[in-house]
Amino acid sequence: MRAISWSSRCLLMCLVAAGILGGTTPPAPAPVAETVNREQTYQAVDAFLREQLEALGIPGAAVAVVRDGVQVHSAAFGHADDAGRPMTVQTPVLLASTTKSLTAIAVMQQVEAGRLRLDEPVQTYLPWFRLDNRRSWAITVRHLLHQTSGMSSRDTAFEASDAQDPEALEEGIRALADSRLAGAPGEGFRYASANFNVLGLLVQTVSGQPFGEYVEQHVFAPLRMDHSHPTRGDARADGAAAGYSRWFSSFWRQTDVPAPTTGMPSSTMYAPAGDLGNLLTALADGGRFGDARILRPESVAAMFEPKVRVDGAKRYAMGWFTRPLVESVDPATLSDPAALPLLLEHQGEWGNSHTYLGLVPSTGLGVALVINGNDTAAPSRLKAIDTNLLRILHGQDPIPAVVFEDWLQQYSWAVSVALLLAELLSLWLALRLVLREPLAARTRRTPLAWAAAALALDAFVLWLCLVYAPARFDTHLSVIIRQFPDVGVSLVPVLALAIVWPIPRTVWLLTQWGSVTRRP
Repeated sequence: MRAISWSSRCLLMCLVAAGILGGTTPPAPAPVAETVNREQTYQAVDAFLREQLEALGIPGAAVAVVRDGVQVHSAAFGHADDAGRPMTVQTPVLLASTTKSLTAIAVMQQVEAGRLRLDEPVQTYLPWFRLDNRRSWAITVRHLLHQTSGMSSRDTAFEASDAQDPEALEEGIRALADSRLAGAPGEGFRYASANFNVLGLLVQTVSGQPFGEYVEQHVFAPLRMDHSHPTRGDARADGAAAGYSRWFSSFWRQTDVPAPTTGMPSSTMYAPAGDLGNLLTALADGGRFGDARILRPESVAAMFEPKVRVDGAKRYAMGWFTRPLVESVDPATLSDPAALPLLLEHQGEWGNSHTYLGLVPSTGLGVALVINGNDTAAPSRLKAIDTNLLRILHGQDPIPAVVFEDWLQQYSWAVSVALLLAELLSLWLALRLVLREPLAARTRRTPLAWAAAALALDAFVLWLCLVYAPARFDTHLSVIIRQFPDVGVSLVPVLALAIVWPIPRTVWLLTQWGSVTRRP
């Protein structure tokens, strides 16, 4: 065989090094135009958020964007508290329901470890677990993850609690013993934070670690979520943002609402946008972050699988809502939503914070948004920011927000103020009638008529506050008072007057009526 010359060998080595003959071709750099377009997109994201902060008066916000397994953009705007401390991408914010995505990871880790089985009843791991219903024995781990246990969102009285002790999680689950299932386990989707609180206790029980400690060690640490925390105390020590509520649909006020450890697995963990970007990076890469792996790819796929119908094209996976990515196309050209990429998302709504996680597994695009405030009368205004960010990231123009909350939610503060004024007027008229003899002497029917009218007002107040509103919003009155501070400030005195004042008022008015009728 003819020998290869020295010059031919050099040429061969160069070709192999270049990847032309049998080598691996190094990834080509992104075209200049594409890089410029992406930078312009991120600038548009920032400009949109600045505009929203100015237009709505939002105190502070931070965003992180992930592409192709890399956090490519992050920015923060506004302030973290009344002292003017600037919001940063590492400022922890109360997550509310986006916490559920973190708890789902912890559960799937225990499934991988063989300590939990998805189709095993909860009572296998918590033998004392009971609800006020015989069907509770049938609730499985999978039912909890898919929000199909039959529990309803009314099982969330923990939202009004201030408990911060480590035992509060188990105590909160044991307190569910008086709750009745709204439907049979596995029957259909019913969103309830209680599902994930039970999941947190399951992780705590089978791992032998307090749930918060477990999440810090097995979720936060490998994802380098250095400024994420399971409790309010730890978050505040790390400079967490103060929360703000929009009062009377007019102004933002720094407001402290409960964030109990009872709800840690579902609602009350803290994280900044930058750390949430790390979370999305790992999930987009099948559970791997750098040299660490938090889940196997098949576990991530199972967690993301749309299983339960919510409504329309929306489904629920495990700690994630799923739907077609309608923000990726012009609404005027949208014909077949089923042909669009799948979007995984979860929003978090608390009395003083709003958060959002969105991930498109097919493209590796993810976005995390945290806002240290919430407009509880019309949270759709902030939810519109979430979807508009997705639109901008897909080259579409943002669209105006549409407020879709019903009149009672939008004007609940006005209703509570009106009820307070009515109760105070009733109080003033009754006292005037009792204490001023000339008015009582005008007619024998006046005291009796005022007594009946005042009792009717009290009955309406109690029905609205204790029956209608809790049923309408599927929650407890205590939650409304604590999580809607501008409503609660009027509602508490209204209820006090409606409960305490009727008996002495009625007795005095009937006494007055009796004195009038005895006159010649």
